[in-house]
Amino acid sequence: MKRIIFAFLCILSLHNLANAQDDKFKALFVYNFTKYIEWPKHKQTGDFVIGVLGHSPIISELKSFTERKSVGSQKIVVEEILSSEDYTKYHIVYVPTKLSAQVADIVKQIKGKGVLVVTDKPGMAASLSAINFVKIDNQQKYEVNTAHLTEEGVKHSQTLVLLGIAVNN
Repeated sequence: MKRIIFAFLCILSLHNLANAQDDKFKALFVYNFTKYIEWPKHKQTGDFVIGVLGHSPIISELKSFTERKSVGSQKIVVEEILSSEDYTKYHIVYVPTKLSAQVADIVKQIKGKGVLVVTDKPGMAASLSAINFVKIDNQQKYEVNTAHLTEEGVKHSQTLVLLGIAVNN
């Protein structure tokens, strides 16, 4: 019985370690997206704000990656979004899988306002978000929908598309 419990705990620990590693990669990707996106002029002053919907381990990873970093002359600030609010104040809104039901409402609110929506659920880039994380062959990758980038009012470098997986709606 002790061996079964020990094996279960080992498997659980490995699963948690893999999820933590995924969060690190996603946070690094989100930070690197800032290098391939150009926000409209009205978004190029003040702090560069990345919002994460709900409680998510990616918040601490993002804070770690973005500490003392900037986008142009804008200091990067990472905020947790705990309730429906004005999403237009953000530059990037990350929506984890468990809260993906809210993406449609967010996209309606931010359309054309220069906010990049990044999701983490299969099929979201094809239907709603501009960028969506996917795991392929046990590797973290991302899908990018250029039509959604345009609708959100941001310009992108072709490198963003070449490094990701192009998805069209």
